Amino acid sequence: MPSTVPPRRTGPLPGIAGDVLLRRTLRRHAAGVTIVTVPGPAGFTATSFTSVSLRPPLVSFCVNVSASAAGAVRTADRFAVHLLGAHNAALAGRFARGGIDRFAGTDVVRRADGVPVLTAAPAWLAARTVLQQRLGDHLLVVGEVYAGGVREHAAPLVHHDGGYATAWPLPLTALDGT
Repeated sequence: MPSTVPPRRTGPLPGIAGDVLLRRTLRRHAAGVTIVTVPGPAGFTATSFTSVSLRPPLVSFCVNVSASAAGAVRTADRFAVHLLGAHNAALAGRFARGGIDRFAGTDVVRRADGVPVLTAAPAWLAARTVLQQRLGDHLLVVGEVYAGGVREHAAPLVHHDGGYATAWPLPLTALDGT
């Protein structure tokens, strides 16, 4: 029988700003870690990547408008998203830092269309930008996928509770509740 116990709180906590509440709560949400790159090259670590549609094949990500890569993203007509494996934590950390050459020491294949593709990532997608929309302090970017590949099957890199982690399959008994 479903529980009828109401949630503990239904609004902002008294005295806590909405951005603090959002950040504190979303630390509990595990998100896949990606690196987004654009011609230039420019790139950054993102956990906001998601699929939008299969027909047409659309994906999206967000970037803070004050991020060092935001200007390059805003002017780019295409991008690549690299889905990282647990072994890519140092790479994710490098692309999350500002004030450094994020591509230094990174093996990159520059596609004919100018999009840099990181060879260390287990999987990647390239997309043409079809929509950019500023929402609050972020820029939402939607792209139509036109290329990609899977190089290896690897445990995923996820971001949870302020740090990197990984995930593994649950046994079937955990899935069926027995």
